[in-house]
Amino acid sequence: MSIYTQRKKEKRVIRAFTHKLADIPNGVNVATADFVQTYVQEGTPVGKDSNGLFHIVKTAVLAADAGNTATTLTVKKGHNFKVGDNVFAVKGGKCYAITGIATNSGDATLEDITIGTTLGVALSTGTVIMQGNTTGASAGAFKYAPIALLGESYDVEALQNRPANAITIGQMRAANAPTLGSVIEAELKGIVLI
Repeated sequence: MSIYTQRKKEKRVIRAFTHKLADIPNGVNVATADFVQTYVQEGTPVGKDSNGLFHIVKTAVLAADAGNTATTLTVKKGHNFKVGDNVFAVKGGKCYAITGIATNSGDATLEDITIGTTLGVALSTGTVIMQGNTTGASAGAFKYAPIALLGESYDVEALQNRPANAITIGQMRAANAPTLGSVIEAELKGIVLI
């Protein structure tokens, strides 16, 4: 029998939830294959696949305005998008694949996400783009529809799906939580942001 010891530095945890009124009994398993970041923040939306495994609902917040013909979207770092993921901004709108992600040349705290075809709508700073399922001119729909928010922050470890609590009804400080955007907020009817 062997003993596994892991040494790591503790991070300061900033709580997003003020009240957790209902969760998914026994928690959920969150797939780590979706992550690019090594840390997931409390309040991150999750959805379920057809096998019952939960996945994060990938989002990114625009850091600059983008016109309706733009194929490069400047976003804040800290998202989990990868090349090949599909993105959309409006439900029922255009959804196309990411063809490249690079650090912004003018600001190292931002990244430029390049998509193969424009999303066809003007986007303002602060707009949230989300991961879509399939590409197409009217295919804007979630790959994993958000049904809960993670109730804790944790480190992501490669090849280990992580059990976590998932809150379905609760109150959360918007300033301490990931930016969800109006589309995700509309899906999570039991969550109140203050």
